[in-house]
Amino acid sequence: MAQITKSYEPQEVEKKWYADWLQAGCFAGRANPAKAPYTIMIPPPNVTGVLTMGHVLNNTLQDILIRRARLEGCEALWLPGTDHAGIATQTVVERELRKEKKHRRDLGREKFLEKVWSWREDKGGIILKQLQALGASADWSRTQFTMDPAYSQAVLKVFVDLYGKGQIYRGKRMVNWCPVSLTALSDEEVIMKPAKGFLYQVRYELVDQPGRFIEVKTTRPETIPGDVAIAVHPDDPRYTDIIGKKVRRPLGPTAEIPIIADAAVDQAFGSGALKITPAHDKVDFEVGQRHKLAPIDVLTPDAKLNELAGPELAGLDRFAGRKKAAELLKASGALVQEEPYENNVGYSERADVPIEPRLTWQWWLKYPRIEEAKTAVRDGHIKFYPERWSKVYLHWLENIQDWCISRQLWWGHRIPVWYAKGLDKEKLTEADLADPKKVHVSLDGPADKDNWVQEDDVLDTWASSWLWPFATLGWPDRGAMDKAGFDYFYPTTTLVTGPDIIFFWVARMIMAGLEFVRPGEPLERRIPFKHVYFTGIIRDQQGRKMSKSLGNSPDPLDLIAKYGADGLRFGIVSIAPQGQDIRFQEDRIEGGKNFCNKLWNACRFREMNGEMADNSSCGAILARIEPPKFDADDHAILDRLLATTREVDRCFTEFEFSAAVQALYGFFWNDFCDWYVEVSKAKLLDPATKANCLAIQDLVLRQTLLLLHPFIPFITEELWHLLGYGAPGTFLAKDTLLENCSQMAARGLAIDAKAAAQVSTLKAVCSQVRAFKAEHGEAASKTSEFVVEATDAHWAVLEANLAKLKRMMGAGSITRGAMSPNAPAIVTAYGTWNLIKQLKGDPAAEKVRLTKEIEAMGKHIAGTQARLSNEAFVSKAPPAVLEGARKQLADQQAKQAELERLLKALG
Repeated sequence: MAQITKSYEPQEVEKKWYADWLQAGCFAGRANPAKAPYTIMIPPPNVTGVLTMGHVLNNTLQDILIRRARLEGCEALWLPGTDHAGIATQTVVERELRKEKKHRRDLGREKFLEKVWSWREDKGGIILKQLQALGASADWSRTQFTMDPAYSQAVLKVFVDLYGKGQIYRGKRMVNWCPVSLTALSDEEVIMKPAKGFLYQVRYELVDQPGRFIEVKTTRPETIPGDVAIAVHPDDPRYTDIIGKKVRRPLGPTAEIPIIADAAVDQAFGSGALKITPAHDKVDFEVGQRHKLAPIDVLTPDAKLNELAGPELAGLDRFAGRKKAAELLKASGALVQEEPYENNVGYSERADVPIEPRLTWQWWLKYPRIEEAKTAVRDGHIKFYPERWSKVYLHWLENIQDWCISRQLWWGHRIPVWYAKGLDKEKLTEADLADPKKVHVSLDGPADKDNWVQEDDVLDTWASSWLWPFATLGWPDRGAMDKAGFDYFYPTTTLVTGPDIIFFWVARMIMAGLEFVRPGEPLERRIPFKHVYFTGIIRDQQGRKMSKSLGNSPDPLDLIAKYGADGLRFGIVSIAPQGQDIRFQEDRIEGGKNFCNKLWNACRFREMNGEMADNSSCGAILARIEPPKFDADDHAILDRLLATTREVDRCFTEFEFSAAVQALYGFFWNDFCDWYVEVSKAKLLDPATKANCLAIQDLVLRQTLLLLHPFIPFITEELWHLLGYGAPGTFLAKDTLLENCSQMAARGLAIDAKAAAQVSTLKAVCSQVRAFKAEHGEAASKTSEFVVEATDAHWAVLEANLAKLKRMMGAGSITRGAMSPNAPAIVTAYGTWNLIKQLKGDPAAEKVRLTKEIEAMGKHIAGTQARLSNEAFVSKAPPAVLEGARKQLADQQAKQAELERLLKALG
């Protein structure tokens, strides 16, 4: 057996074990009826993506879940893959073309797509290799890509099926439009940014009352030629007498437009009057639809003003047109004033230019299975963590609108619609679209393709990824499904994702699963997953979302090189409480590395203190343990081991990963290393207790490695073998089962709770003393003299362990006594006993310290009382939480009373 080296070098260990895991097929998920399945589908990163801190958190949590499932005896499948990312990938390749002074249209569609595929083969999927550096234990043999042939067939089949059911249609409606990429965008591809501009106050003269005006405020005077009405609120008394009258449009071709009443108008904004430009604003479009007003589009697709804007504006870019429009309005006397104004403007995520709300012909989807999708979450078939996101999800479904599924791109799933040659598709009616002689929809296209022209548009990227949970398992091809283990692995178990795509992806996957999987079977057999865990957003210390553009995000690969993959994983999870945004702290990543070093050194200490006996199983170790030889510390460490195992079990059930890390950290660092290892040193010198002590250490380290493995897989696998826990040719990552508390108890592990409680008391004393020494700048090793003021029962516990206490505390003497009245002293209160450190000189400083401690305790008490008097908290909190809060209050009040007594005793 190899020896544990003096220092831990993660790079070589990580490289070695990952290669071994892959070669041994440790990550393969295969249908196995003898085991329960556990399935996670990776949220497919963009094929253009590289590892970010968000990916680190999301994929570390998935890996933690999948590794834990293997330890629990499940057949675990974590299926990886990438998304073709239509606009993102096309933008990257077009950027490369521009370096050659070319445009995609210079190549033509076919040649351009060849170039995209070439780029994908060369550079796409880099992020998957980076995830391997993080330790991701996905079944890479199953890697999927949303443009793979089989997956593409599934996507197109869904389009054809839904079109046949009347749920997909073509219509001219308002979309987010990118004037650079020349395509519709989803809301997710629009980034809101603050923008500085001007608010223009413009007056419109009433036609039948010359000299009387109605004024509006607008940030976009260049769109005035597209005005079709002025709207006011029907209850606004300022305008009731002119509703129905007409005003003259003050810019562009001469026109008289009506004053209409609509409740969408905000009476408090500006003058309470709103110009209605249906072709250039979503709210205006809806108002125009209600009042049957024909829209006037004054912009070209690339955001230049067209001939409908009038000869003085036509041909100008929208921003130049804005400046020119203001000049024209001022010259005509229609511009009352302009004032600086800042508002949020939507920007195209890829092109980084302001988007345009624009009326275009697009393909739209009426969502399927909306009511069932509500039921799935409302009735608990799918559970959200944190649960609050279920309300957001249900609210969206209550107000759902049709989905624009078409994009004006070349890279993506080309829509399987063909038009008869010679037709102008911009002028097709609903009747034309329903006429198979004019429009053909199928997977393979018409037989006589020479007489037809295929739709240029491709599908929105989300219109492929909403099929991810089942299309990745071979659906709809029965043979492929059987090969992939569809009936075994579906529904999947857990989805880990961000709440920002709860509508774009999570809700849509639920509806897709309910619509297409196992028709006619119960809902719980059709849902795509059973649990959804929503991560928080990683932010910098200023609260800003981390991004490359801000330069506030570290490169995860640099962190791995600096701290090791395990250090990064442990550190990032430790600062990620359930569902909350995370303030990134690199020192916590360093803390993860330090924990790994502590684990390494503790295992090395064990190895140096005795030969390794039979560690091949929990049972083999328990056979070497002799309970009659236990002292209180043995009972205490095993009690804490079982308590920590139960706590980690609970954390996995409740998806509280950060709490699990904190529990493991506290147990291993404080209970095992700082206490048990230290008190073990005396036992290891005694031949009568040495073997039993080492066996207990072996048991604790074995269970600790098992509990830690999902979080820090590399170092635990290495130590597992170095300590002899794994037989040659086996792996902790594949061949080992985690034993729970009941199993260990069944093997004869019985704990003396009273003895364990006594050790808890001793540890509390030492903790108080160490804190005292640190606070007063006294060396930890200095032998100080202490007096204990305690009841007979407490003193009996301390007196029986004086030698141990003095060694652990760094005390020269510990005696029993009482604080002399008015004597200078520093006092540490702990429940029903106190530690007294007699001092020379004025006790004023100690009085100040105790006064501050009493004030701080008063604030804690007030906070706890406020929680317990809060009806919302009391009515919703579990009984155990309520009981804990009440006990906390009682302890706080007792501590405050004791502090006040001690302060009084100081005079």
